[in-house]
Formats: sequence, C-alpha cells, structure tokens
Amino acid sequence: MIQYGQNSKVKTEETTITVDTVEVAKINLDSIHFKPSSEMLAEDQYWAIIDKSLKETTNQEDQELFLVTELEKFSPQEMLGFRLRTDKLMFDSYSSNLWCANYIISNGLADDGFDYFRCWLISRGKEVFYKVQENPDFLINIVGNEPKVYDFEGFWYVAMTAFKDMTNQELTPYLDYENFKTNDENYPVLEFNWSVDEPQTMEKICPALFAKFWKK
Repeated sequence: MIQYGQNSKVKTEETTITVDTVEVAKINLDSIHFKPSSEMLAEDQYWAIIDKSLKETTNQEDQELFLVTELEKFSPQEMLGFRLRTDKLMFDSYSSNLWCANYIISNGLADDGFDYFRCWLISRGKEVFYKVQENPDFLINIVGNEPKVYDFEGFWYVAMTAFKDMTNQELTPYLDYENFKTNDENYPVLEFNWSVDEPQTMEKICPALFAKFWKK
C-alpha cells in the first residue's frame, strides 16, 4: 500500500497532485464474515468519485492513483460495488455503434482495444459517457485532432488494487456473478451494422468522426 504524509505531493512529468492523509486500518474480512456481493455502488456516488478524480488530476497515471487512494477509504462492500458499477457501465456500452466510433478515431489501430476504450470513456465522467451512448459522434468534442488509440486499461482494476491493498485478498472471488449478470462473461453477440470493407457504412454511423479521422 502506498503511504502518504499530510499534504504530500506526488510528482509526474505532467502535473503535481496533492493528497491528504487518511489513516485507514487494514481490514480482516474473516472477522466480519464478509460474503460475495452483487450490489453495485449507487450511481450518483460512483460518478461523484470519477468527477473528483477529473478535477484533481490531469493525466491517466495520476487519475488511476487518485481513484485507488479514494477507494481505499471505502468499505470492502463499497469497493466491490464500485467494480460492479463499472462492470454494468461496460456492459451497457458494449455496442456496435460505439465500437465503430472507436475504430474510426483510432483510424483502425484499436481493433483489439474496445474494452479499454470503454474504460477510458467511463473515466471521462457521467455527461460524456451518456452523451456518447446517445450519439457516438459526440466524441468529436472530446478527442484530439489526429487519429489516436484512446484506452485506459488501469481504470478497470482500480477497485481490485484498493481491495487487495486493504484486505490482502483478491477482489474477484467476492464478486457474486451468479446473481450479477451484467458483466463481461455475458456480453451479447453483436450484430455489426458496419464493415471496414465498406467505409460508407462507418460514415453513416459517425459522419463527423469519419470526416475528421478516417484516412484510408
């Protein structure tokens, strides 16, 4: 576990963030008879944590560190709930149209990174996440001016890291996937309404993104 002093500063090449000390004791799960859970963290609470991380950091490395530190202040139940809420948002955003948008903004380089792209999307906050679900072309307001692979692999594991830091146990066995079905083991089989061999089908779904990024 990473220890911080009062108002200690963590430096990166891009920015400096300040983290206040919060003394949190290690948790013995056996002593509280902890059982696997299928209960998600309340969505408002979830997005509040994401919003706070965006306000306090300016790059992925610091955002990941900030989120782990925040989650270490939570109960084991809440850490599990954060991961389950993430699973639910990943499930909800598993769509053909969003995959098309990801493929376009990377100019075909993110063919195998759809999961981590959606992690990145969630990490941008509630407004961005839901507006992109409604219209993938909204991404044109978020991404840069050149084709790029947008992903955030570490985001998917922040709750796991915090849980392990605080309990010395792995989080996965405490996820009750018998009762929580909206996870990566149950993604639907997508019926793609676009094809890289027919670029006009991608243009139809994301005309603004296609015009800006597709260069083949």
